[in-house]
Amino acid sequence: MNIELKKRLITSIFLFLLLYLMFSYTYILVISLIVIGIVSWVEFYALISKILIKESFKEKLLRFIYKAISLLYLSVLIFFIISAKSTNTQFEIVIVYSILVSVVSDIGGLVIGKIFKGKKLTKISPKKTISGSFGSFIFSLSLIPFFSQYLFDYNFLSLFLFTLIISLFSQLGDLFISFLKRLAKVKDTSDLLPGHGGVLDRIDGIIFAIPISYLIFSFL
Repeated sequence: MNIELKKRLITSIFLFLLLYLMFSYTYILVISLIVIGIVSWVEFYALISKILIKESFKEKLLRFIYKAISLLYLSVLIFFIISAKSTNTQFEIVIVYSILVSVVSDIGGLVIGKIFKGKKLTKISPKKTISGSFGSFIFSLSLIPFFSQYLFDYNFLSLFLFTLIISLFSQLGDLFISFLKRLAKVKDTSDLLPGHGGVLDRIDGIIFAIPISYLIFSFL
């Protein structure tokens, strides 16, 4: 096992432990979300600053708009997660499920993509393949048997479609941040998490998955 893989594995164990503690203890959840939100916003703004490097009034205005929108988005997302944790057990399960779908989708894309390789998915992220994308969908569906007992209000078909949509938006979130990194000409949003890059590199799919999961379950 090479050093990078060891770093990635150790960091992954730490992140899973943190996720467990966050949804077991409200005060850890609040503190962690605030820290994650601030760090993610700083990393996102750093990307935008590298993309919009000119000092023209137009680019200064665009940086301010992106800064405001990203801060508002993350603030609303944090507030929603804390509210769901405090007031609605069902939506708390939905949030945990969405996060796990995003995580498992990422693992599935990595594993299947490395095994089968094949045609590239897009020029935005050269390492991503079509086989990896299918792997993300397949791995995410493996969560259904473990969560069907908690999401008993929804039949198998609903959970099946819901999971695929969450996996899709998680992958789109990953591609969106990859697109920004490509424009900024950087590999990772930071080097804060050994073997993983930055915080934004880890939650790029999650910040897309949670809002769409909320909308879907609200209408279902």
